[in-house]
Amino acid sequence: MRGRYVQVVNPGGPFEIVVREVPEPGISQVRIKVQACGICHGDSITKEGLFPGIQYPKVPGHEVAGVVDVVGKNITEGWKEGQRVAVGWHGGHCGHCDSCRRGDFVLCTNAQVPGISYDGGYADYMIAPPEALVHIPDDISVTETAPMMCAGITTFNALRNSGARPGDVVAILGIGGLGHLGIQFSNKMGFKTIAIGRGKEKEQMAKKLGAIQYIDSTKQNVGKEILKYGGGEGGNDDSGKGAKVILATVPSSKAMSSALEGLAANGKLFVIGASNEPIEIPPLLLLSGRRSVIGWPSGSSIDSQDTLSFAMHSGVRSVNEVFPLERVSEAYDLMMSGKVKFRAVLQP
Repeated sequence: MRGRYVQVVNPGGPFEIVVREVPEPGISQVRIKVQACGICHGDSITKEGLFPGIQYPKVPGHEVAGVVDVVGKNITEGWKEGQRVAVGWHGGHCGHCDSCRRGDFVLCTNAQVPGISYDGGYADYMIAPPEALVHIPDDISVTETAPMMCAGITTFNALRNSGARPGDVVAILGIGGLGHLGIQFSNKMGFKTIAIGRGKEKEQMAKKLGAIQYIDSTKQNVGKEILKYGGGEGGNDDSGKGAKVILATVPSSKAMSSALEGLAANGKLFVIGASNEPIEIPPLLLLSGRRSVIGWPSGSSIDSQDTLSFAMHSGVRSVNEVFPLERVSEAYDLMMSGKVKFRAVLQP
């Protein structure tokens, strides 16, 4: 049996679609017939060779949804042929490092990522270990599922671990692939959700997604504007003003720095947008209100399972543009330029 694979042969090189023999899974692996695969900014790691040690050619893709095609003979429970499954950023763990022994599989020293550690979902078929698999509920489609495997779980898992409670002010910095899901999850969790974006034209969409207020970062001081929300009854309690959580979904350290002033006492800036540039943090701001800055990676397969369950029951859905495999270069470029609304999904 042969299948199509979108591969990167050299870092920085173009995508190439090749037809080759579909490999058999190992005795402790499953083979998945891919039905949808989201295109994520993280795929640039493989496309541009941003991590050391990537072996090329490599097939990107870590937002995968499909059907189990073949089950390795050592897998006797949990997964069977014909079952709808998904795979996300967390593509496997070693089970013996200190993090794994503590059950913190996401921080596994030898963690695997589909599309980086092994061939991912820009293809007709892919192979994955069982610990990476997520069951797809019947009432959600594969195109709705795929972006939840990275953009969805990252925003959902950060918010539910943020310490915010229903009624707290939560600001979502950025209205893009991550942010448009963050707004929805925040709203459905019962938070007073403020959306922060660039340009007045995004306000209507932000409020449609569930934001009660919108801040235009091109015309307003983001930190000072956030401070107008929260507080006690009638907004007279200055000590409580600001956001309990600011979820930074944009890969812009400058934007994160500009929002810090808007944190309430004991507030947290949750960083999920990747950037190599430093965030400027005045130490006095942290000390004076016991504020903090924390990074949050996505989560394990059971966290993805929880994400899908919450999304299915609450109505949170990704807004997607769908492309055939042959248009992968176009879809990737639209994603990288920020012109896709809001997630690009390949459907082999």
